[in-house]
Parts: sequence; C-alpha cells; structure tokens
Amino acid sequence: MPLQNDLSTGFIGRLRSRDPDAWFELWEIFGPILRNQLRRWGKGRIGVETVQDLSQETLAALAGAIDKHDPSRGARFSTWLLAIAKYTFGDEMDRRTALKRGGGKKPLSIEEEWGSPSPHPGPRDFYEQAVFAAKVEAAIRMTERESDFVDFSVFRMRILEGKSGREVGEALRVSEPTVSRKLATIRKRLRSHMTHIIAKFSFTEEEKEEGLRNALGTNPTKADDALFDEAIAEIWRRQLDLRAEDAAFEYGSM
Repeated sequence: MPLQNDLSTGFIGRLRSRDPDAWFELWEIFGPILRNQLRRWGKGRIGVETVQDLSQETLAALAGAIDKHDPSRGARFSTWLLAIAKYTFGDEMDRRTALKRGGGKKPLSIEEEWGSPSPHPGPRDFYEQAVFAAKVEAAIRMTERESDFVDFSVFRMRILEGKSGREVGEALRVSEPTVSRKLATIRKRLRSHMTHIIAKFSFTEEEKEEGLRNALGTNPTKADDALFDEAIAEIWRRQLDLRAEDAAFEYGSM
C-alpha cells in the first residue's frame, strides 16, 4: 500500500499535526470544488455561511478519517472526498429536519455513510473532471511561483491567453525562437509539478497514472505538446470560471 502510506505519512500527516501551510494548500486546491458541490446538493436551501462551514468540516473530517481508508476497495482520493462531503451535507440536513420536527434519526457515522449507496451523481462525471482540473491549476500556480517572471509570462500569454508566438515576442521584446525555448522550459516544469500534485492526492495506482493518460509522458512529441497546451488552456479557463462563480456566490451577486 505504498500510495496510502506516502500520503498518510506525508501531506496528511501534516494535516493531522495542524500544519497551517498544509491546510491552506488543501483549502486553496479543493475548497472551490467542495463549495460548488455543496451548492448543487443544497439547491438553494443553504446559504453562503453554511456552504463555507460544511466545506471546512469536510476537509477537517478528511484528516480525521484518513487512516480508516481501505485502499483495497480501490477508492480514489476524489471519491473519498466526495463521500465525506456527502456525509457532512447529510448530517446538516438531518439536523435541520430534527429541529423542525422536534426530533430525528441518529446520523450515520462516516464509515456507515461511506458504505451506503449515494443518491447523488457519482464522481465519474463533472466532479471527477473538476478534481483533476484543480490539481492541474495547483501545478500551474506552483510553476508560476518557481519560474522567472518573463519565462512564465511567455507561457501565460502563449498558452493560457492564446496569443501567437509573434505577439508574445513583440510584447516581451524577445525573438520567436526565444519564446519557443522559454515555453518548452515552463512546459517541462509544469509536467513535473503535475506529476507531483497528482501523486500527492492519490490513493490508487490508477489515479497516480492519471497524468500519464493526459499527455504527461516523459518523451512527448510536438503533437503531444500541442494537445497538452490545448488541454491546459481549457482547464485553466474552466478553473477561472469556477472561482468566479464561487466568488459571486460568496459575495451575494448570484
């Protein structure tokens, strides 16, 4: 069980020891997804503060329950996260029902909830895609922090903003061959960070190899690079939309 052990003794170990940097990283990467999912389940029945509270409870429960995860069941990190989010949401709805009726059924434990059928859409749809996109966004931001400003500006303008090599070169006052070289440098660094992020938040070998199925091979061709760039740009745009939707909900403009 190498993946589970690495995750438990590494990043999850930091969560359990209340490492603030680890909590902030988890919140930054997966917070918007959890809040979006809770809003979908809530269907207008829960407000901003409840969504925030439930998403934080989900992440706290993740750290507390991680050692009970059974990797032999083949559950992915994203599946586990969704199950805990479902538990926290269901517990809140049961509590509200109990308050209205003056009583209610005893809420299930996380283990019982995990083993019960879910009435909600499974993680193999928009949710699963959103989790992978969050990992990619985290890798992009990590790459930006560790890169030279001009180098990453080339990547941002050329790939994320879709400008031509000539436009980028003119804006940054560098030649088009220089644009290509800097782009290759950032692309290589991004692939490395994506592999790291995917491994960090993986419970299964299938999940760990997910990056390799998304143009992260060690010796990609130019055609692979083009597909990779296109996929990265699309994911980045979706993440910007997700964060804009999250901010709009939080500040009451939706």
